[in-house]
Amino acid sequence: MTATPHANSADNLYSRAIPLAGMVAVQPGAVVSRTVVSKPVGTVTVFAFDQGQGLSTHSAPYDAMVWILEGEAEIAIDGQPLQAKTGDMVLMPANRPHALNALRPFKMALVMIKE
Repeated sequence: MTATPHANSADNLYSRAIPLAGMVAVQPGAVVSRTVVSKPVGTVTVFAFDQGQGLSTHSAPYDAMVWILEGEAEIAIDGQPLQAKTGDMVLMPANRPHALNALRPFKMALVMIKE
């Protein structure tokens, strides 16, 4: 899969059908991200994780939604692990510790709602 050509601005993303998973590519041994929307009320960011990569335990002051675009990950919320695969959505409540680990290369969209 190849990434969709894009400029640094999100302006060229409006009013188009865009394959979200194509906006980032898995890189060996890395976590890659691209912010799609950044507004005072929330953000949408697309991530690509190589197998074994992840985000360590942290919390955020806002509710967040993770949507798995490709692959599979383990997401732990309050220390309780769950497996999420392509097409799954996970809601993470504000101020609760969470972490994730790529069980195989995967891509996700993260939506944070600040209000």
